This record gives sequence, structure tokens and C-alpha cells, in this order.
Amino acid sequence: MTDNKDGRGFAGMDPEQQREIASQGGEAAHESGNAHEFTSEEAREAGRKGGEAVSQDRQHMSEIGQKGGEASGGNQGGQGGDGNSQRGGSSEQHAEAGRQSHKND
Repeated sequence: MTDNKDGRGFAGMDPEQQREIASQGGEAAHESGNAHEFTSEEAREAGRKGGEAVSQDRQHMSEIGQKGGEASGGNQGGQGGDGNSQRGGSSEQHAEAGRQSHKND
């Protein structure tokens, strides 16, 4: 990819201008009947494929597990700020569980 340092053309525009132009193109495609309309089945399949792709990134999944453990108060013996947490364990234990759950994929 080349850097457009001279400020000309689409790449030289600020992001808001780029979004506006891209939006107009999308609207024109819908109006002319050339835009693809996803069926619920196509959307479901695309979501499934996206989920598979994300779950293959073990580092990313580990980070998600750590954040989830921290958010649930995992470092407080499973008792969140209000003491009503249903899940226990530290953020490290949550991350390890996430790694373990993907070993057989």
C-alpha cells in the first residue's frame, strides 16, 4: 500500500469525507438494484465463519478470557463487587480454560 503524502485523491481525504463518499456509493448500489441483499441463511453462515476465524486466534481468545475473568471479579474468589457472581476463578484460570477448550479444534 502506498502512502498518499501529497494529500490528493481519496486517500488524502479526512476519514469523515471518505465515509460520506463510500456511503453514497452504497446508497447508489441499492437504488440501482446492484447491491447484494443477504438472506437470513447467508447472514447466519457468514457469522458462523467469522466466529470460527476469530476462535482460531488462540492469543485473542486468551485475552478475551482474561478480560472476562477480570470483569467478573475473578480475582476476588469469584465474588464480584456485589457478592452475587455465579462463576469463580482468577482471570488466569479463565484464560487457561479458554486455551483448553480449543485444544481439540
